[in-house]
Order: sequence, then C-alpha cells, then structure tokens
Amino acid sequence: MFAFLIARRKKNQTLEQNDDMLEEISFSVLDFDGKTMYEEIIKATEDFDSIYCIGTGGHGSVYRANLSSGNMVAVKKLHLLHNGENNFQKEFFNEIRALTEIRHRNIMKLYGFCSHKRYSFLVYEYLERGCLATTLSNDHEAKELGWSKRVNIVKGLANVLSYMHHDCLPQIVHRDISSKNVLLDSEYEACVSDFGTAKFLNPDSTNWSALAGTYGYIAPELAYKMEVNEKCDVYSFGVVTLELIMGRHPGDLLSSLFLQSSSSALPAHQMPMEDILDQRISPPTHQEAGEVVSLVQIAFACLNSSPPSRPTMKQFSQHLSTQRLHLSKSVHIITCGELLALYGFTTRG
Repeated sequence: MFAFLIARRKKNQTLEQNDDMLEEISFSVLDFDGKTMYEEIIKATEDFDSIYCIGTGGHGSVYRANLSSGNMVAVKKLHLLHNGENNFQKEFFNEIRALTEIRHRNIMKLYGFCSHKRYSFLVYEYLERGCLATTLSNDHEAKELGWSKRVNIVKGLANVLSYMHHDCLPQIVHRDISSKNVLLDSEYEACVSDFGTAKFLNPDSTNWSALAGTYGYIAPELAYKMEVNEKCDVYSFGVVTLELIMGRHPGDLLSSLFLQSSSSALPAHQMPMEDILDQRISPPTHQEAGEVVSLVQIAFACLNSSPPSRPTMKQFSQHLSTQRLHLSKSVHIITCGELLALYGFTTRG
C-alpha cells in the first residue's frame, strides 16, 4: 500500500487504526502521487544506502533524501524481520495517527508514509541541526547553544507538551521524551519527534501499558506501576531540562540528590548551582541567570518521586511565558539544596 499525505486533508478523509492495520487511503505530498514519491525516495537514497543514513534508533534508521523538486526530507525506514513482516507495525501506525491528528509548531511535520512489503517508511520535514543529544555531545556545537537558546528550547518543549496534555482530545502522552527525540532546526527551534509509543488516553478508563521509553528518562513509578498519565512526560521533561543546563545527562546528579549517595566529597545538596552549569559556555549574564535558575527549579519540581506532586505542563508553560525570576543573590552561592527545598524534597544533612 502506498500512502502519502499533505498537511490539509480533504473533508471526510480519516485515518483510523483498527487491529494495527490502516484502511487503504491515498494522499499526495509535495505535488507527487504515492507511487512517484516512493520511487523518488528510493532514487534519492540509492535504495537506502548507508551513506545517506543520519541516525539509527530502536525502531528504524533515518536517511536524508534530496528530492528532484529541491526539497530535502528525512525518511525513517522501519526495521524488518527476516520474514519481511514489520516488527514495529503498531508503532508505525501509531505515529501516523498522532502526526495526522495534531498540529503544533514544535512537533515535527509528517509529509507522508509508505506501507509496503519491501519497505515501510515515514517521510518528515528535514531539520538541519539534528537531535539535541548529538548537539550537546559535540563540544563545538554545544558552544553555539548559548543560554538564551537553551531557555527557548525548554519553552518550546513545555509548550508542545502542554498542548498535547491539555488541548488535545483525547489527551496524548508521548512516553518517550528524551534528548534524542528533540530535534533542532536552523534557528535552534525545538521539535518533538518519534510518536511511535505515544498513548492516546481514554478518560473513561484506567490507562495501562507496557513499559516504554528511553532508559534514564523514564519516570520511576513506571517500573512498578504500569498506569500511564501525563506526569510520566513531566518527569522526562525534567530530565531533558537538566540535561540542557548541565550539557550532559544528569544521571550522576539525580543519584546524588534523590538517592542520597554519599560517594562525593561534597554532599550534593550543598553543591553550588553554578557547579552543575555547562562549563563549555560562558556563565549566564545577570538577565539570563534568573531564567536559568528558574529552569533548574522547574526541573527539580518535575522530578518529584510523587507524580501527583509534579506540576502540570500547562503550569510550567504559563510560568515560563509570564514569570521572570529576580535573584536576591548570585548564582555561585545558590545551592542545589535550596532549590530542592522549594518543592518539598528532603536532602541529606
């Protein structure tokens, strides 16, 4: 089946999921019909040659394709089993459903998809700077990501999660918010990608689910309670926010602060906040410092071990849009413990 779509669908054309299969539908993309677009993708990637591969994940590999029209697109080809059946058919159709039903400037645009016995792939807009994880892992690229840009990335992520949690019906939980699934365009605007594990919540029933997500970003309650709600995304958002502040995954800090590790010479709660800032870029200016401290406060609130105690993404989004924190003292004497105490955390004395 070939199926390609444009952002504005014709009236009465719907995309429905039924027993993990899609009804046969026909869309167009970038002025191509489905069969022509399929041939264009195969030609542009030379039958998915590795030289065009720009990333690989658990569900598939992503390729850059320069079409004859001059449009650059990203193509995610899903992994296949040896018998030719798609191992991630549910995730494939789940992502199509999510990206055709929701629209937001901070969600990566889906241009089209192909479900075929030889290849199954999705066609997205191409975002020049790739994923946030890659940017932060590269010293040169990380230095280009100053504090104001990092603050804006957090704001964009908060806005789109607020939209998904509070403005969509049914409510959508992403379940795999991580720095690998936050992509950046040429202006460092953030876009959320990979909706294969997204969950459309049923407000009239308990939403149970198998464990999904990326290790290091998954809310701890999912390890023992498999009920999905929006607070799972809130926790992951907190991890990504700290990752932006620190320039690396905050695993060691989380262990020190919340598991009360005694391995470090200085107790983590006594650590000056400036010690957790990414040292590869200049310290924040006085104006930037208030926003950076505010982001750390927000991140700590997200990481509360009690899901009901975590604020909502709508509260965060509104706070980031309207509030400006005026510091009463310098960043270098504010400790992590002070910020934790604001949200009722207990730290080791």
